[in-house]
Amino acid sequence: MFREASDDLIADVRCWLAPRYTCTMARTQDRSGKTSLTYADSGVDIEAGDRAVSLMKSMLRRTHGPRVMGRHGAFAGLFRLDYNEKLFQRNYRDPVLVACTDGVGTKVKIACDIGIYNTIGIDCVAMNINDLIVEGAEPLFFLDYIGMHSQDPETTAGIVEGIARGCEISGCALLGGECAEMPDIYAEGDFDLAGFAVGVLELHRAIDPMRVEPGDIVIGLASDGLHSNGFSLVRKIVDAAGLELRKVYEELHSDDAGGGPTPQTPVRESGACTLGEVLLTPTRIYARPIVKLLRRYTVKRIVSGMAHITGGGLEGNVSRALHEKVNVVIDRSTWDVPAVFRFLQEHGSVDETEMWRVFNMGIGYVLIVRPAFADSVVRQLERMGERATVIGEVTRGAGDVVLK
Repeated sequence: MFREASDDLIADVRCWLAPRYTCTMARTQDRSGKTSLTYADSGVDIEAGDRAVSLMKSMLRRTHGPRVMGRHGAFAGLFRLDYNEKLFQRNYRDPVLVACTDGVGTKVKIACDIGIYNTIGIDCVAMNINDLIVEGAEPLFFLDYIGMHSQDPETTAGIVEGIARGCEISGCALLGGECAEMPDIYAEGDFDLAGFAVGVLELHRAIDPMRVEPGDIVIGLASDGLHSNGFSLVRKIVDAAGLELRKVYEELHSDDAGGGPTPQTPVRESGACTLGEVLLTPTRIYARPIVKLLRRYTVKRIVSGMAHITGGGLEGNVSRALHEKVNVVIDRSTWDVPAVFRFLQEHGSVDETEMWRVFNMGIGYVLIVRPAFADSVVRQLERMGERATVIGEVTRGAGDVVLK
């Protein structure tokens, strides 16, 4: 018999926030009078880890539903695939578990540079969950890994605040994770962030590239700016052009697409954003509208392919949704490229081809749907808060993506 998450479960996931790695003790002397080394002497602080745990109890609890299980002293999180209550049972017939892992990359350096940590966790969740739903899966739970030089409870709490927020947006549980202090590996002030997501789908509902047909329509969902790709190039541009992360650049606020915070993932409540804040605008999470859309069609399989637009841009990612006998032709005039991309291109003197190869250029997610349902899908996604646009079509070909 399972029970809902409780304070016991929060205590059980202490390993997520440092305990194995963190321990603070005062220096002591043994009977011979020699000074005894402690874990604290090596740069690892267990008391700071304990404080971080206490700051995050409510964040973790908010993401838990009745399928999360727990017992005192557990070494791992437990999650039921289905509910006990008949009203909520999913009644899976042939369930397939779907799993993926990803990180945030060097975008974490921007967070460190300007001291904003409560959005980068959303990116971590988004990079995983958006990959997961491409397969047609419903997100179930998420785990994270934070590696850092030393434990700062407020910083760690800010990171996990974003992770928990991302899980809430995705409709999945933050089941646990690990926070490791490694002063010999990370420089002071540095950290790295990675995540792991698990979802489920019915086998017969799995997205299959072989179902993509000539005549299918390509629908693009707008991104919230850069998302989490190409930040090594972004940081190079900022450095080479002498741009200031804490300065407000009017060019970044010339349109509403990707030039700052959005209702889903705000960086600040109001006012013009600095360059650093614009760059930290979190990756948009498409889970709820995509899962909801797929559930509406229990018999007809109107979606033949999907792609999460990450590193490699539209060409590199949409091609992964195709088989070798079709092409996708995308019309770049069907949407406005957000100001942040043109700002970076101008200041970095980046070639147009390179921009489209590295960045999403304003399209964060793509669906390939049967032509008879394209208009309906666009309207449904718009009602669910997405900026959806028909951006192309499928033709006969060789598995390529053609930008025109």
